[in-house]
Amino acid sequence: MVIYGVALLSICMLIGVFLGDLLGGLVGVSANVGGVGIGMLLLVLLVDKLRKKKRLNEQSQEGLQFWSSIYIPVVVAMAAQQNVVAALDGGPLALLAGLFATIVSFALVPLLTKIGNDNTNFPEDEIQLKEAK
Repeated sequence: MVIYGVALLSICMLIGVFLGDLLGGLVGVSANVGGVGIGMLLLVLLVDKLRKKKRLNEQSQEGLQFWSSIYIPVVVAMAAQQNVVAALDGGPLALLAGLFATIVSFALVPLLTKIGNDNTNFPEDEIQLKEAK
């Protein structure tokens, strides 16, 4: 069930936001510095510790897996929204830099895809395949 594990996730998030605000105050910035990352790290460490002690049931693990997988895209979307607002306030140079980075990223996708799909067969691989049969 999705609802299981939400309490653990929210506790880690609240602690992370609190520590991020505290860290921001310590460095003299009036913003949250790494609070979401701290919360996510805390969640990973806590879930690992609870799994090792066998204190998480299967439903809680499934719920935590769901929320962990949705957590990162939501945070990235929130950060992207802040970056767009900052870019609009920054003027045309910031917009051009963002547009350039986006175009370069899209242009590199085919290149990275080709790198990941190396279909070269080496002699050792053929020998291992024959032995496996």
